[in-house]
Amino acid sequence: MPRMIDLVRKSQMSSNMMQVAARGALAVQSGEMLEILVHLALHNKVFGEQARMTLAGWDEKASAGVAADPATSKEVLGYLVSPKNLRPALLPALLENPSVDQEALMELAATGARWVVEALLASEAAKKSSALMSALQTNPRLRPNDLAAIENPDEAADVSEPTVLEQAEALVAAEPGNPEAAAVPRAAGDSEPVDDELVAQAIAHYIQENQGELAVEGDKPFEPVVAPTGAGIEGGTEAPPMPSAAVEAEAVSGESEAKPAASAKPVAGAGAKPAKKPGIPPAEVRRDSTLQKIAKLDIKGRIALAMRGSKEERSILIRDGTKLVALAVLDSPKISDGEVENIALQKNVLEAVLRAIPLKRRFAKNYAITRNLVYNPRTPLDLSLGLMKNLLVHDLKNLSGNKEVSDTIRKLALRMYKQKSEKKRE
Repeated sequence: MPRMIDLVRKSQMSSNMMQVAARGALAVQSGEMLEILVHLALHNKVFGEQARMTLAGWDEKASAGVAADPATSKEVLGYLVSPKNLRPALLPALLENPSVDQEALMELAATGARWVVEALLASEAAKKSSALMSALQTNPRLRPNDLAAIENPDEAADVSEPTVLEQAEALVAAEPGNPEAAAVPRAAGDSEPVDDELVAQAIAHYIQENQGELAVEGDKPFEPVVAPTGAGIEGGTEAPPMPSAAVEAEAVSGESEAKPAASAKPVAGAGAKPAKKPGIPPAEVRRDSTLQKIAKLDIKGRIALAMRGSKEERSILIRDGTKLVALAVLDSPKISDGEVENIALQKNVLEAVLRAIPLKRRFAKNYAITRNLVYNPRTPLDLSLGLMKNLLVHDLKNLSGNKEVSDTIRKLALRMYKQKSEKKRE
């Protein structure tokens, strides 16, 4: 009797059976089912979208078993290791599998995100491959201490952590030509209460850990990320970052607009009192001065402000187009869960910020943060798909009708809602 995959390849199955196959509901072994789904995803125009959606939500344990099996077909392994389909939970198994294409792994090593770098450094098989380690050394997300660990693991283990207050002052506050960095203000009652020495430790450690990326960024000015234009995630386009000159213009625009129109009118009489100038609301004045101050800071100064500044300053710096600065906000010991809940819904932040949030255990345990990330059309598709399994039934129902998120998310949310509703009835 021919295998199901052979019938699918030859298009010898009925349309109804093909639809069942695209939903992953055939009575076959997990390995063969994944092989069928991958074939449909890559080669079938009618059922390909359904197959891709099924693969995205396929059980991680079963997928990891297939990813680790050397007998798995090259097509399936190639699909799983592709950057657009790669799931973090499967990468360790793929790295240990000798049947995975080495060129695909080398591309990942050279261009992958930070979590890919960490997975490669943790894999014994990857560390034994000189080709993979060479490719990894070209990855801009590799940090100096990672490089030392690759070149000389014995010595890297003995490297001590940077010292605290002295190094923080040397790296940040005492920057030449950067007087604002030395006078970074403390938060004013709107942050988590944290000891100043702990904040200084965090700043020094963060800057030391990211020296390589800091050197690459140079003196990049503050350029806030602008929310994509268009309707939701579909059809939206990325707006260019706001130039630093425009930031300063925006900061002072309130002052020019506040000039009274009455000053151009003739005076009614000799004894008439001059017209009263309309005042600028205090909050706007404060925000303008904050924007002006941030626009004058270099990268290290903005990192320091992101970690020890106020809630308002963090709300501006999380939009910084320089990834190191925006991520420093999430590393701030003073940031609260409520702030991160709001950040998780923002469309005017870098994708790297949204990816970094669930990687921190404190935030990953917060249900509101998880839900907001899935509801945010700016969140990368692979991240949303991985977080959806944690949503409650009523949130899945709401998500299935959310027109801002992608069609794939809506369809999968509806499917998961129906499945969980049926389980409740049982």
